[in-house]
Amino acid sequence: MIALQRFDELDMKLIFELTKDGSISVPILSKKLGINASVIYSRIKRLIKKKLIKKFTIVIDDSLLGIGVKASIGINRDPKLKDTIHKKMLETPDVLSISEVTGRFDMIVDIHAKNLEALHSIVIEKIGKIDGIINMETFVELQKTDKDPIYSID
Repeated sequence: MIALQRFDELDMKLIFELTKDGSISVPILSKKLGINASVIYSRIKRLIKKKLIKKFTIVIDDSLLGIGVKASIGINRDPKLKDTIHKKMLETPDVLSISEVTGRFDMIVDIHAKNLEALHSIVIEKIGKIDGIINMETFVELQKTDKDPIYSID
């Protein structure tokens, strides 16, 4: 079991600011929070060392890369072929993530496609032909609203 680590108010303020903009510079963070830049720098290093911050990343406008359709696929599978199916999914370039879930599906797979025709091809020709998949249901994203996470100090 992982021991719960304590993080103070400054840690949480840093996480909040970095979640909004991971490219923000230490000097700007320092001014924004009213804390010495060397303290900010050492705190960020500490949060990385403690593995609260796993990585810094970017958010991409997928439409500029020709991605016009995002979808999730609920899948039921043969439990004996779980590892093989998982491996095949990871080998499929269009698959973004695989989540094992509770409820009516065994897994949810998120995918991106150029258009509906490409989505159909991915679902039917690639994923649908993986041995051990019993049934699938595809959910096409119509609209998405992201919300900045709010982390409390409790």
